[in-house]
Amino acid sequence: MKGIFLLLSIVAFVSCKKEGIYTMVEDFENPTTEEAIVLKQGEFRPTTGITVKGTSEIVDKNGIQFVHLKDFSIQSGPDLKVYLSKNESPLDFVNLGALDTDKYFYEIPSQVKLEEFSHVVIHCQQYNHTFAFALLK
Repeated sequence: MKGIFLLLSIVAFVSCKKEGIYTMVEDFENPTTEEAIVLKQGEFRPTTGITVKGTSEIVDKNGIQFVHLKDFSIQSGPDLKVYLSKNESPLDFVNLGALDTDKYFYEIPSQVKLEEFSHVVIHCQQYNHTFAFALLK
């Protein structure tokens, strides 16, 4: 019985993908340097009972687009994700990865048609609860 449990644990561990292959930029120079162009931006608005501040920008640097969480802070929560969404509730979205309060740049996959997305959403995936959203203008 222990062998089966151990085998299942190993299979579960090995089969887990790294969070969001379309996710945060780990070792990339700050995309908001002089060469970067801000394409859209919006201020975060919280949902009921949540504390959030800051803005979201879509920036383009050398043809690579990023979501930049600028001057951003949010109430902690479990399993928070950064979504590029077609509306303020994540019904049709692209998951850019897990929210990390030490990283504020999330690369947008090149195949995403940016003009189809109007919001950046911070969403608790585990409990299906939106914490905050920014309407991009």
